[in-house]
Amino acid sequence: MHCGDSEHSILLSILSLWLLLLVPFHSIHAQTLSASEVVSLSDQQMRGASGYSEMTMTIVRPTWSRSMSMKSWSKGLDLSLVLVTAPAKDKGSASLKRHNEMWNWIPSIEKVIKIAPSMLGQSWMGSDFTNDDLINQSSIVVDYQHVFTASEVIDGIECYVIEATAKLDAPVVWDKVHLWISKGNLLQRKVEFYDEFEELVSTMKTSDIKAMGGRNVASKMLMIPADKEGHHTEIEIHAAQFDFDIENGFFSQSQMRVLRD
Repeated sequence: MHCGDSEHSILLSILSLWLLLLVPFHSIHAQTLSASEVVSLSDQQMRGASGYSEMTMTIVRPTWSRSMSMKSWSKGLDLSLVLVTAPAKDKGSASLKRHNEMWNWIPSIEKVIKIAPSMLGQSWMGSDFTNDDLINQSSIVVDYQHVFTASEVIDGIECYVIEATAKLDAPVVWDKVHLWISKGNLLQRKVEFYDEFEELVSTMKTSDIKAMGGRNVASKMLMIPADKEGHHTEIEIHAAQFDFDIENGFFSQSQMRVLRD
């Protein structure tokens, strides 16, 4: 008799699990996820266990514009490498992050330059993205405390609005970050960056959601500085792959020097 009860209980557990899997992710968790969990899952959605992307960055100024082609690799939260593949004068330039250390490789002078913490807020390759934005992205997960502040609609999509405040002594550029993360697919749709005086420095907006590498990706990212009229930088992702095998050794200074397109 006890055996029958046990089999019945197991069957109910299996059926319950199957029904759970049939329910959309966001409807299960909409009322149970913490703000920190939403930010972490959003980060995982963007990068996966590992990630590769091909993209174009276009820097726009009131009197001129220029574009660069890039490739980017990442693994987890601690390893990333960005390679410039065009134009010719910038080709081969690379940026590397390993845990808490970051470097730039400048092929024209054949020199590796370490990015000190004080340089994280500086422009990356003359763009409106900083070294921190492109190389140290995972800090939004580990170096900030997160709270829900509202729900708002961005481009017809309902989003969580989350305020991220830097932890004491955290090695970050932004004192506060506001994120708009879609409730459906947990993609970042808008991000505002604030300095230590709580003044808005720049705003990033994403658009053109496309299926790439088996997941939805915001294929365009637009960074707009708050106090520089006519300035903005757009990144457009052309291809992406996720969750593939890549050795930790790939993310090295020697690899920066030899990478080609």
